[in-house]
Amino acid sequence: MQISEAWLRDYVNPAISTEELVEQLTMAGLEVDSVTPAAAIFSGVVVGEVLDLQQHPDADRLRVCKVAVGEAEPLQIVCGASNVRVGLKIPAALIGAELPGDFKIKKSRLRGVDSFGMLCSEKELGLATEASGLMELASDAPVGVDIRDYLSLNDAIIEVDLTPNRADCLSMEGIAREVAVLNRMNWSPVPIEVCAVSHQAALAVNIEAIEACPHYLGRLIKGVNAKAETPLWMQERLRRSGLRSLGPLIDVTNYVLVELGQPLHAFDADKLTGAIIVRRGKAGEQLALLNSQVITLDPDTLVIADDRQALALAGVMGGSDSAVSDTTQHIFLECAFFAPQSLAGQARRFGLHTDSSHRFERGVDPTLQERAIERATQLIIDIAGGSVGPITEVKSEAALPQRPSIYLGSQQIGKMLGIVLADADIVDIFQRLGMEVKAQADGWLVTPPGFRFDIAIEADLIEEIARIYGYNKLPNSSLLMRTQLGQATEALLDIDRVKDLLVDRGYQEAVTYSFVDEDLQKTVAPHDEFISLKNPISSELSVMRTTLWCGLLKAALYNINHQQNRIRLFETGLRFLNKDEKLHQQNMLSGLVLGSAYTGQWGQKTRNVDFFDIKADVQAIFALTGREVKFLSARQSALHPGQTAEILSCEGEVIGWLGMLHPVLEKQLGFDTEVFLFELDQNLLLNKRIPRFKPLSKYPSLRRDLALIVKEDISASDIISSIQGCAEQALKDIVIFDVYRGKGIDEDSKSIALSLILQDDSQTLTDFEIDAILNKMLETVTTKINAKLRD
Repeated sequence: MQISEAWLRDYVNPAISTEELVEQLTMAGLEVDSVTPAAAIFSGVVVGEVLDLQQHPDADRLRVCKVAVGEAEPLQIVCGASNVRVGLKIPAALIGAELPGDFKIKKSRLRGVDSFGMLCSEKELGLATEASGLMELASDAPVGVDIRDYLSLNDAIIEVDLTPNRADCLSMEGIAREVAVLNRMNWSPVPIEVCAVSHQAALAVNIEAIEACPHYLGRLIKGVNAKAETPLWMQERLRRSGLRSLGPLIDVTNYVLVELGQPLHAFDADKLTGAIIVRRGKAGEQLALLNSQVITLDPDTLVIADDRQALALAGVMGGSDSAVSDTTQHIFLECAFFAPQSLAGQARRFGLHTDSSHRFERGVDPTLQERAIERATQLIIDIAGGSVGPITEVKSEAALPQRPSIYLGSQQIGKMLGIVLADADIVDIFQRLGMEVKAQADGWLVTPPGFRFDIAIEADLIEEIARIYGYNKLPNSSLLMRTQLGQATEALLDIDRVKDLLVDRGYQEAVTYSFVDEDLQKTVAPHDEFISLKNPISSELSVMRTTLWCGLLKAALYNINHQQNRIRLFETGLRFLNKDEKLHQQNMLSGLVLGSAYTGQWGQKTRNVDFFDIKADVQAIFALTGREVKFLSARQSALHPGQTAEILSCEGEVIGWLGMLHPVLEKQLGFDTEVFLFELDQNLLLNKRIPRFKPLSKYPSLRRDLALIVKEDISASDIISSIQGCAEQALKDIVIFDVYRGKGIDEDSKSIALSLILQDDSQTLTDFEIDAILNKMLETVTTKINAKLRD
């Protein structure tokens, strides 16, 4: 909000500088964004009056003016403005004056006639970007007075960035109240004169949506002069508030909005039919707004209407069909309170944001309407004339916001702020803020005023005390926290250690949104029940992810589109599942790889990554835990049916999945190469086996190789499990070093060569003992998996 410092000081004028005032407002929670001069720098311009006017002898468009400027003799000034006339009071730049743009006024000769100055427009004084003629001053403007003093141009425009909870400061009165409280000064609101009713004509008012509009006032003002000139003082105050003059009727409603914080609207009464109705819109009903936008209404839209059509979007913008114009003779002036929750988001639905909607959405004082309509009536009559009708009022006390009293314990102030204030100072702060205070045994019962929607609990009252007392005056103290640190357990692996490992193996960490596109979610995990957002940021972020693969796949595509063809990404984060209509969250670790297995180098031929590359990365992760896991062939909707593994713990718990992206999805998503993925449940992954020391054997180890022929559906883990099932203590390790398919092996079989590492802890193994161990193992694998020793 923009405020004029000079206007503010008409309400309350503390003996502080502009810089001190800005500091006070900012420290009180009303952050000041900028301070700019109200007008450009210029000098030597005074109020002048045109005394005589003659046609220039050699130029049809020029006039030779005699202008009084407060000196002994009037000045002769040549002027070409179309609105120059005898008796007009205007800004006159004298010889030696300096105007904006480093323009200096000198004696000049125009078509043979001497000119001793210049008559100025608003544009030439830097008060407007465009001007059609000279700036016309009031008829009572004192001739010879410096124009900067007359217009109070030695002023500063202070832009205050208000938080949504401080709607009470969206007015000059609201800011003045704050300044008065901060400086412990008295101030007086604008005095309101009740205008005498001079006719009895009125429009009936019917409120159908009473919960949205519990208070509505309106009155007919007849015989106004819509072509009257808005006083210069009002135009200047509006300009410094960021509003331009649009004619007296609109200017008055804008002025009262800035002055009191209450939006009003004036309808052309001759364009209305029947009663005024506050209702919800009808499906398909259309309304042409003042900005030439035509909107389609629905039953959720609150409108002001008559018996024939919708007239205005309530609390946001009026309609063009009922707008006032230069030919308007009679107006219906409305002033209402709209419930903030009813208007919240209504303007944004139609791409609008107005000064009225900005205030109504945050909350307007529900006790302000009578003052505002009387103030606006008074100004309209003073400027545009007319006769005043009675106020038609519809009010529902039950639907208006109620301000319940809040108990504030005196002990709580010291506990929360660390200061001790006198009871009289606390009461003074609240009363100056417009609150009612009743003393209690151990505190106060405080009732906030209607304009403070943000005061609801005890902590809000304490915040007000801190704000007015001064945040910068509150004592500083270091937090002293006595606590006992928990003991770190070796049974849990730190996720940061896993991240370090993946980075060492060439991965980069990605951080993607927890919200994903619904179509992508359904594509990647069609069987998961996801949670939709009620108010998504966009359609591409409309559901909660059930797998981190959605974000990683999107990130990979983005990188590919930017010529990155070797990608290794991992991410840790939550996935969100909808189970039994309840939200379940799981911490996951996911990864994605594609492209070449190695960076460019000369030592070996380039090849693309395969299933076993990413499996090796996952096995390296589990090696950190000291636990063994099983990789079992399985099916997963997002992965290739022939290259998918379900990862199980030794206890049979599903830890995650590993595999190649399904070819159909690969094509559908736009990849032109194979993509490999893994996803692991962190809660199961990070369980670590505590290492235990075992004495090293002093006897030699030895290696025996076996080549076994098994069926194609027998996995390496099946073979290893079968051999380990012998429970042979001398068996230390099993290493698979070859897989063969081809000549000499049936089509449905394969040959797997493995090394058995044997070592006894108490003796050196003899050949007889070794043969016995091998025979026992062969019998076991023959029985369990029908394996045969290859010749």
